[in-house]
Amino acid sequence: MKRLVVTADDFGLSREVNDAVEQAHRAGILTAASLMVSAPAAADAVARARRMPSLRVGLHLVMVEAWPTLPAAQLPDLVGPDGLIRSDMGRLGLDLALKASARRQLAAEIAAQFEAYRATGLPLDHVNAHKHFHVHPLIAGAVLAIGRRYGMAAIRVPREPRAILRAAEPGATPKPALDIAPWSALLAVRARQAGLLIPDQTLGLAWSGAMNPGRVAGLLANLPAGLTELYTHPASAGGFPGEAPGYAYAAERDALIAAESIAAVKASGAVSGGFSDFLTRP
Repeated sequence: MKRLVVTADDFGLSREVNDAVEQAHRAGILTAASLMVSAPAAADAVARARRMPSLRVGLHLVMVEAWPTLPAAQLPDLVGPDGLIRSDMGRLGLDLALKASARRQLAAEIAAQFEAYRATGLPLDHVNAHKHFHVHPLIAGAVLAIGRRYGMAAIRVPREPRAILRAAEPGATPKPALDIAPWSALLAVRARQAGLLIPDQTLGLAWSGAMNPGRVAGLLANLPAGLTELYTHPASAGGFPGEAPGYAYAAERDALIAAESIAAVKASGAVSGGFSDFLTRP
């Protein structure tokens, strides 16, 4: 059986992102969105989500390169001079390994983000993290432990089969999806041991920021059996704080509402929904 979750990350980052999420859910194939609880347009995102109860919303944990939920003064090991969580993922990961204070601050920030999500009153469909930083073993441990207290039932594991990419776009040479494959495998084991639902494959990694209509339709045409998450970064336009350089935001929005994408979902025979829609299904 094919099951499909089509997710938009960075919900709440900007009005442009929120506009695209609403449009793609109402008129396209988008079934879920991942909320950045402390981003500039988070309140607008929550208001839209309440008007779209069929949109499954989850928590997009921010542990790198974005706005923290706790005051910066409480996160001296994690936050830079600009008040944002540091962008140097490699060094930050090392600091987490070496500094107990950094680990305590991280746990407090993760709990604060779960608490802020709970305060929205929205059901928690899933959890993932900005730039997939939750695959870091220390971060994964904190997320799994803290998330349990807030009803976390599903988590993204970023693993993308290369064969699907080659079938979706013959002749393509996509960039390496992740250099953290062993960590992803470890996260999968730990998540399953915790009783969490995880996708069998996550599509959109190698082409992150470049998921145009042809690629999305191609991936959907080669959808494997099992639970697949196809994740995207749609926006109506670029030019907003926190945007990723080089991302084709509008093209990703267009891919979610394109007639060929809608037709490809129907032709695949997949059942679409959020993670919570598949919790009790085989």
